Amino acid sequence: MNGYSIFLVMLTVYIAGLVAIGWYFNSRQKSITDFWLAGRRIGPSALGFSAAASWLTAGGILAVIGYYMLQGMGSIWAFVAPNIISLLFLAVLVKKIKNLPAITQPELLEQRYGSIVRLPIALIITVVMILFSVSDITGLSLVLQTFYGVDPLYAAAIVAIAVSLYVTLGGLYAVIWTDTIQFSFLALFAIVMAFATVGTVADGGLNTSAISVSQLFGNVSGDWWNPFSIGLPMVLIFSFALIPGWITEQDPWQKIWSAKDEKSASVGMVLGALMITVIFAVCAVIAIALNNIYPEIAGMGYPAGMASAEPALLSFVSERFASAPVVVAFSAIGLAAASMSCTDTFSTSGASCISRDIYQRYIKPDATMKEMMLVNRASVLFIILAATAGSFIIPNILDAIQIATFIASSSYFFPLMGGLYWKRATKEGAFAGMVIGFIVQVSLVALDLINTPPLAASYLESVHPILMGHGVIVGMSLSAIAFFGVSLMTKPSSKVNLAPFFEEEAKELSLSETKKINEKDPEYSAFLKNLNEKVTGERAHLQLNLHTSGNLSWQEVTENLKTMSPAWVTPTGIDSVYRLTHGDMLACVAVTRGTGERDIWLKAEPRLETLGTQKRELFTAYEELKKVFGQKNVKLDYI
Repeated sequence: MNGYSIFLVMLTVYIAGLVAIGWYFNSRQKSITDFWLAGRRIGPSALGFSAAASWLTAGGILAVIGYYMLQGMGSIWAFVAPNIISLLFLAVLVKKIKNLPAITQPELLEQRYGSIVRLPIALIITVVMILFSVSDITGLSLVLQTFYGVDPLYAAAIVAIAVSLYVTLGGLYAVIWTDTIQFSFLALFAIVMAFATVGTVADGGLNTSAISVSQLFGNVSGDWWNPFSIGLPMVLIFSFALIPGWITEQDPWQKIWSAKDEKSASVGMVLGALMITVIFAVCAVIAIALNNIYPEIAGMGYPAGMASAEPALLSFVSERFASAPVVVAFSAIGLAAASMSCTDTFSTSGASCISRDIYQRYIKPDATMKEMMLVNRASVLFIILAATAGSFIIPNILDAIQIATFIASSSYFFPLMGGLYWKRATKEGAFAGMVIGFIVQVSLVALDLINTPPLAASYLESVHPILMGHGVIVGMSLSAIAFFGVSLMTKPSSKVNLAPFFEEEAKELSLSETKKINEKDPEYSAFLKNLNEKVTGERAHLQLNLHTSGNLSWQEVTENLKTMSPAWVTPTGIDSVYRLTHGDMLACVAVTRGTGERDIWLKAEPRLETLGTQKRELFTAYEELKKVFGQKNVKLDYI
């Protein structure tokens, strides 16, 4: 059996395992929240593995090793340090993010500003996630092309088919648990390669002079170890260019929302940061050894040497283990795992915008859960296919990652973070900042790519260092000026928009309308028997499934509820109706369509200390919903 056949057998077994996980979690997909947020039940360990795996692409790892070879520790600011710092920042922001009643960032921004921003931000995030996925598919294409001479089209097909199978089956549940397996494969591969490269140098393999391990590391120059060798101005520029985009990237926010409680989310982000720190440290060891094996690459300098440095590890594996096809196949599986673990995250995140923020919000607000599950899966397939096509247009791995990050930073960093912490932010300011940032950044990227010759320094960077990173500092600055300037010149946001983000506004707006309930009432007893209750962390998940005896327009239902009581509001469109009765929006009762045309769900996620009160609140909401349907002679029955 030749090496490629061995790889295909191993890959088939590996993918079968991933699909089995997706199939296992398929039965748990009862709602949009289950599909996109894993039912908000994920613990810290699984979250940490997933957070780490989703930010370690195969192409990214190869690029990091290449950067280390050519620029030493000074290169960490181009990818490594911003990754770690961003996860730690997110751990700090968990308290603010976790309790927001949203599934996607566009939905969150509509809650904050109104409908004007939801569609454009959904489109921008979709594009960004496609670009992130492009880097993963491109990375695996490079791996398989180097090892086996496989056409890039087939490499792209492997990722597309594998990821689409288990993600469309299991949603975020499958993503998180397969990420745990995939990170383990990647970590094992990286550690094995560190021992292999260092061992080769120590043994004098591949035509090198044998030296001890202490000599290998002792021969590394002091400048190589200096993380500030590129200069403090460049460190600051890289940090401002990359960290904002990665902090506001949608996929880690969705993983925070999927956590069972705030502590799990915070610990998970910190664990993720520690895990990727270990992998990046191992990459540095590999780079030091590769510089000794291939000294001519370091001599080329940056950026000329990057074309050789990026695939240097792949060349080493091919040469060192030419007579051990199982090791080569294992290496290919390890890097394939990295590609899949990122592609599944990005495809899930981008697809949630298509299904939740475009289809359900604008095309069919009254879509049933059964319809939405089909749309969810079709959206995942679309993202993967678009990324596959994009991998043939943007061949540079790190460029795809950075372009996506720069567009995100310039487009919605200020509208998103400003909306969370600044009451005076307005929808007009958010829209202006988003549109100006996006247009300017896309224009700068196009200008830079068109005018930069192959293997040469960036055109914009040659004009002025402040324009490095495709001019992202300029894009962000103009976005900030537009956001803050227009916000100050326009009317403040309404209290309904401010309530989910500022507790004092929610308390002022909320209406304590829960009626006194006789807990011995047979109707209340029947309600409690049919109420589904699951405790996860610091919150309980309450859900009441109802079936109507006849059809009724969903828009009519929402309008009648709002007429019956001013507590009923629709801050993100009519697909979800909230009963705003206190400051914690996530605990407020929400009414949505159920699985079928005549199914309706009432849901709430109260903190455990308010569980009894919220059960009575949910019963009050049920009584009001029953009156609305009763006016049309339609009955509500428990399912």
